[in-house]
Amino acid sequence: MEPNPRQAELLEEVLRQGSASVDALAERFGVTLQTVRRDVKLLAEAGLLARFHGGVRLPRSTTENIAYRQRQQLNLPAKQAIARAIARAVPAGCSLILNIGTTTEAVARELLQHKGLRVITNNLNVAAILSDNPDCELIVAGGVVRARDRGIVGEATVDFIRQFRVDIGLIGISGIEADGSLRDFDFREVRVTRAIIENAREVWLAADHSKFNRPAMVEVAQVGQLDRLYTDQPPSPPFAALFNEAGVQCTVAAA
Repeated sequence: MEPNPRQAELLEEVLRQGSASVDALAERFGVTLQTVRRDVKLLAEAGLLARFHGGVRLPRSTTENIAYRQRQQLNLPAKQAIARAIARAVPAGCSLILNIGTTTEAVARELLQHKGLRVITNNLNVAAILSDNPDCELIVAGGVVRARDRGIVGEATVDFIRQFRVDIGLIGISGIEADGSLRDFDFREVRVTRAIIENAREVWLAADHSKFNRPAMVEVAQVGQLDRLYTDQPPSPPFAALFNEAGVQCTVAAA
């Protein structure tokens, strides 16, 4: 499904709180209980929310991400704000690797006016966006195309990435846990992200507030391997201390 504006706002509210009652959601949005129940039913059937008696919460699967089309809609203003902040920090004439993710795709849109970039990506959506920038040299990694989101993964992709040494490795991930681990769902995708981290002079993470305390099965890296974090809300405890101790530069971009 493509959430309508009210449903998207409802998702945002549950993302902020982790869970909410149907009564509270009806009051928050000024609609009837029947309207909220109908929205919740549709969102739960799409796998975006999980219902319990009298309320709704976020799905807590550690093994499977939510669908790509739904991820495109979630926290869209936050992703756009993060993307603008990153684009302002990217200097002209530098080299980057952009990995798979809806936030990195938002960054690609903000780089369309940049000059002299060399961009390597394993994301066909990023490649399609940046192909409209005539002053950007675009290199697309080889490998297996993952149909659900047009990400490119596999051993061939890892070997391809390892040929390069870039100025900035810009990554998105699915979750950041309280132990300081960055996590994702697909081990093949994780292998590629690890290669990006190993072959970048600086590693920048783009992660909106919903990624904090979100569980996922496979560890990508630790926060100490990052140089910069771009997010849309100040990290709450214990994350603020984790980033501070690791010397990670945090930029909060208000949506």
